[in-house]
Amino acid sequence: MMTRNNNSERDQLEVIAIDQLVPQDHLVRKIESAIDFSFIYPLVEKLYSTLGRPSIDPVVLIKMTFIQYVFGIRSMRQTIKEIETNVAYRWFLGFGFYTEVPHFSTFGKNYERRFKETDLFEQIFYRILKEITDKGLLSADHVFIDSTHVKASANKRKFEKKTVRKETRAYEAKLQAELNQDRMDNGKKPFPPEKFEKEEIKEIKESTTDPESGYYVKDERTKQFAYSFHAATDRNGFVLGSLVTPGNIHDSHILQPLVEKLMDKVKKPLAVAADAAYKTPAICNFLLENGITPALPYTRPKTKEGFIRKHEYVYDEHYNCYICPQGEILSYTTTTKEGYRQYKSNPLKCSKCPLLEQCTQSQNHQKLIQRHIWEGYLEEAEHLRHKQEVKEIYARRKESIERVFADAKEKHGMRWTTLRGLKKLSMQAMLTFAAINLKKLANWTWGSPKMA
Repeated sequence: MMTRNNNSERDQLEVIAIDQLVPQDHLVRKIESAIDFSFIYPLVEKLYSTLGRPSIDPVVLIKMTFIQYVFGIRSMRQTIKEIETNVAYRWFLGFGFYTEVPHFSTFGKNYERRFKETDLFEQIFYRILKEITDKGLLSADHVFIDSTHVKASANKRKFEKKTVRKETRAYEAKLQAELNQDRMDNGKKPFPPEKFEKEEIKEIKESTTDPESGYYVKDERTKQFAYSFHAATDRNGFVLGSLVTPGNIHDSHILQPLVEKLMDKVKKPLAVAADAAYKTPAICNFLLENGITPALPYTRPKTKEGFIRKHEYVYDEHYNCYICPQGEILSYTTTTKEGYRQYKSNPLKCSKCPLLEQCTQSQNHQKLIQRHIWEGYLEEAEHLRHKQEVKEIYARRKESIERVFADAKEKHGMRWTTLRGLKKLSMQAMLTFAAINLKKLANWTWGSPKMA
């Protein structure tokens, strides 16, 4: 039998508390139980004047922001609309049925006037991380690092071509000192300082809409202005730290500053797992010299098909030379300012070699092999890759950092951004990852007497 609903109940009067309308297992209840947001007051106290009209409660402002990022709401304007009609959100903010919700521009004005030049969001992020640590949930011995591109709020067809100076890498000064020492050890003169100070330039596309973004090219279909969100997680998927750069900065340039940040803010990890983009001599040198085990994957040889591969030339460390498959010596000639030792063969002998066509295509029949001064660290990382414990660490990447990025994009609005500029994108990264950590903390500690 068909039933028709009686709409008269719309006008029904009830005496009811707002607390009764929020389900007992709703996520906002779990978050409220997991952390006391009053820690925000001392963080912002100096940002407020003792004069003038009373302000919006700063805890309410931050909670409104967490509603946006935890539940993946597109904007603060939409968040305000949701709060107006959502009883659970009102309960979380401490609002009654008739409490007026702040205007959507309130957070933006507070950001510009009070929060913009501060590290408030980073402090909030690490305060939540401290709560996770205190509950015994953090496992930061093994750290997983990666980055993801976030589409910038910029038209990819609106740009200007500019010539800019190449960015300085974190290890530049250390490399210059060591390669000069290597040159002197091999009877060569060190490079004068002006050799390194000479500016290297490159041409880039700079967005006229958001100049701080970077032009990112993945394939023929993926060309856009973007930002790179670099992050580090523990084995349980808790985010330990993040950095934001333009989308055209290579991932490998950011690992060292990110790990140094973790060492300062969290702890020094025992191992760091990352994908093939991070498998460079500089990164292996940094990790191993700091007593950190690199967990890096296998990478295919880059030699052209049909040619003798580099590993088939034997490196003799004692005599500082390479020996080719035919037993001939490639002698050391110099160390370049990029940090590569160069080894060259005798062209008179090579011209008569039966493997010449598989060895080199040079017109003077001379084989050149380059070896980075830190290549020994790369070889050590390759050796460690075969150990079972390192294999197990690397295998957890897909369950930690990759899952965090997937959740951030699918559930927390990180696939693209309406914000512009590195400072605002850094705020978005901190709030997104803080929301992910807070959500996981709330779910893991809910109803557990041991975590109370």
